[in-house]
Amino acid sequence: QVQLAESGGGSVQAGGSLRLSCAVSGPTYGSICVYWLRQVPGKEREGVAAIYTGGGSTYYVNSVKGRFTISQDSAKNTLYLQMNGLKPEDTAMYYCAAYLGPCRWPDYLFHYRGQGTQVTVSS
Repeated sequence: QVQLAESGGGSVQAGGSLRLSCAVSGPTYGSICVYWLRQVPGKEREGVAAIYTGGGSTYYVNSVKGRFTISQDSAKNTLYLQMNGLKPEDTAMYYCAAYLGPCRWPDYLFHYRGQGTQVTVSS
């Protein structure tokens, strides 16, 4: 079974930066799509960014374009979400999720999901 473990969340002031990490372990049977999702209690889950590990194609929701960057370190089986210029509206629980195939952005169907890491941005 594929397992994902997020880290790197925390509390920052508006304009600050955080880098989230997602360590992937287990049998992926080739290239996968890894999504970063976020959710605020009472609101719908939102796809923030995605990357296809077989080639590196990336996808972003409009609200984070130019501020967030998704990347991968294949040697470490780790995906990252660099978040710059954080805004209070970025406050959410952030999850990484894996789909065992190409990305289907803007849909974000997934087979596995991590436990999440909280990001809080204060004004």
